[in-house]
Amino acid sequence: MTPLILSRVRTWVKRRVRGGLRLATTRWGRPFSTSDLLQAVRGLGVAPGDTLLVHSSLDHLGKFSGKPSDVLAVLQEAVGPGGTLLLPTLPFTGPTVDYAQQRRVFDVRRTPSRMGLLTELFRRTPGVIRSVHPTHSVAVWGADAAALVAGHVHAKTPCGVGSPYARLLDRDGKILFLGCDVKVMTFFHTVEELLEPRMPFSPFTQQEYLLESVDADGRTWTTHTRLSDPVLVRRRNLTKLLPVLRQRGAWREASVGGLKLRLVGARHVLSACEALANQGIYCYDA
Repeated sequence: MTPLILSRVRTWVKRRVRGGLRLATTRWGRPFSTSDLLQAVRGLGVAPGDTLLVHSSLDHLGKFSGKPSDVLAVLQEAVGPGGTLLLPTLPFTGPTVDYAQQRRVFDVRRTPSRMGLLTELFRRTPGVIRSVHPTHSVAVWGADAAALVAGHVHAKTPCGVGSPYARLLDRDGKILFLGCDVKVMTFFHTVEELLEPRMPFSPFTQQEYLLESVDADGRTWTTHTRLSDPVLVRRRNLTKLLPVLRQRGAWREASVGGLKLRLVGARHVLSACEALANQGIYCYDA
């Protein structure tokens, strides 16, 4: 076995062990109900009227006594009828460029989400609308849903200006992680676009991709977009944000029944990234 293969095997084993430990912790946690989950979410800082983007991992809800749809109901109750709930519904996993090169047509009605069971259930929930975007669509429910998804198809990068992700800044939106951590934060792509002019490198491809989507009325749209540079994706390290966010009291954590919850404001994320950029620090490894 060559040194390179041996190194990859060791890395794979370490990841499996870490994943097994995380799942074991979830299984060993005490059972918790919908009311327990709602109390935890509200205790973390989610309030009625909030605009809330949620990243989730159903695997870490092992001791939850309800159904997956009950988790969505809790999140809807947490923001209330005056708030807005968003879940990413990307139709792929892995590098965006690899997916784009397949030239698939995204259908807002039929293309499934690959971001986990909760996201797929949510996009099928009555009253939920989905943004038209070939790579980074978002399912949205609530008072501001239509305004948040409008025009996403025209964004020059998937999560940049004109996308629901960028509009979190206008609405003082919050980002909730259920059973996952900062590494999956899609909103960071918004930050990348905003900070790109002052960065020593571009986090996006030079090539512009032309990708097609079909909206709820059957109309076809073409999106002209740059995508995340696949080389820099492997170097991205969002854990560099955590010391700054914690120092500012902007990163909040809680747990219920073994489930870890984290909450941060979108504006706090941008501010922390700007502060690091002022020091010549970006969220990428060398």
